[in-house]
Amino acid sequence: MSSATSCLPGSFAKNNMAVLCRGRHRWKNISSLRVWTRSLTAAGLGLKVAVLDYVEPSVRGTKWGLGGTCVNVGCIPKKLMHQAALLGTAVKHARKYGWQISGPVYHDWATMAEAVQNHVKSLNWGHRVQLQDKKVTYLNMKGSLVDEHTVKGLTKAGKETVLTAKNIVIATGGRPKYPTNIPGAMEHGLTSDDIFWLKKSPGKTLVVGASYVALECAGFLTGVGLDTTVMVRSIALRGFDQQMAGLVTDYMEAYGTKFAWKCVPKRLDKLSSGALRVTWTDTQTGNEHEDTYDSVLWAVGRAPETKAVGLDKLGVQLNKETGKIVVGADESTSVPNIYAFGDIGEGRPELTPTAIKAGKLLARRLAGQSTELMNYDSVPTTVFTPLEYGCVGLSEHEAEKRYGKDNIEVYHAFYKPLEFTVAGHDANQCYIKVVCERDGDQRILGLHFTGPNAGEVTQGFAMGFQCGATYSHLLQTVGIHPTCAEEVVKVNITKRSGLDATVTGC
Repeated sequence: MSSATSCLPGSFAKNNMAVLCRGRHRWKNISSLRVWTRSLTAAGLGLKVAVLDYVEPSVRGTKWGLGGTCVNVGCIPKKLMHQAALLGTAVKHARKYGWQISGPVYHDWATMAEAVQNHVKSLNWGHRVQLQDKKVTYLNMKGSLVDEHTVKGLTKAGKETVLTAKNIVIATGGRPKYPTNIPGAMEHGLTSDDIFWLKKSPGKTLVVGASYVALECAGFLTGVGLDTTVMVRSIALRGFDQQMAGLVTDYMEAYGTKFAWKCVPKRLDKLSSGALRVTWTDTQTGNEHEDTYDSVLWAVGRAPETKAVGLDKLGVQLNKETGKIVVGADESTSVPNIYAFGDIGEGRPELTPTAIKAGKLLARRLAGQSTELMNYDSVPTTVFTPLEYGCVGLSEHEAEKRYGKDNIEVYHAFYKPLEFTVAGHDANQCYIKVVCERDGDQRILGLHFTGPNAGEVTQGFAMGFQCGATYSHLLQTVGIHPTCAEEVVKVNITKRSGLDATVTGC
């Protein structure tokens, strides 16, 4: 038996914290990585820390190393493949800028995949080294709770290790869902757990779902030259500002991605040729359709990894509908000494940086060095679709619900990035929206931006939300010229005015 002041399921910590991490984490969130970050922070604070981390292979048999979703099957490989797609567009634009490119330009999936996978593997190794350097005990085991101070680790070979700790922290994240009511879905489909580790091109692909995961994958697949269709049951980017979501999908359609709106898949059949025949129903007409694809990517949501860690034995409270752990402001669960953060926490943003910060703050509190709680308000994020969409704060609809339509002011602008001009690139969906309180100093409630480098733009403005930024602050800020970000500080047309919001001049 080993003793640990802290245990992290998914991580093995030897002193004041224990975290159960299973290596199953979600897109735009990274449970394992969060665990490590928190483990490293905890170890740096003098706690004895152990980390249990184990990756259960996907249905397709895909597996990966230390680092969680973000590193292995999320943010990192997604952003690199998004970059590959952007480079394809840049090559097309290069001719307009004088570059002489002879012959056809084509993309080789195998070359890209090998480079991306090699980078991910280097990160896996880097995390192992960091854990070792910080004296964090790492166990490649499945972790499960025995009681509020005990964790059982199980190796692939069936060997058990029992750990005791003052505190246990669970950060197991989530895994992609498969639709259970569609014949052939699990047998023949793949998910975001698989797409980044394919050695061969997925070919003609049907992406089912319209979350940010679905649209980001469809975007880079289209960008590297693959015939890609997105099947949407209801709306795109649920939970995001719907005007902005419409701009994102409009751009994608112009970019070459096909959309099957208001459609639901009915069955998948694998033909003798190896192709997949998909049958679906148009919910508006009731008509049935079918087509063949080389791959079907399910992006229909994620399920929290809470079923196999022994929460029921201890009576840890879960939300019955979502399966997520009910947590307090301090990430505590209903059982003393057991904490949870990241995607598995009910009501928490499913975003990697949020989990990392929450984990670090939790480590400091458990070490008795701080009482600071995580601030989950105004967390920025970006959707890395072909035309990127960054946002922070409230959507226009949410602001209307909270404050009333007559009590908010929306400043907006359609702009054209300078880079798009010479290339003749369509900029109809490049748009900025700043949602403010209507009275007083006009505190900014939400900021939304579609355009190049949206993540870089949004990250900078996000800090202003922590400082109570107002519309007056925007007007007082001098823009950097010529940039897309400067258009944010220049917005002056309100939706209420009905005036043309198209930016003219340079």
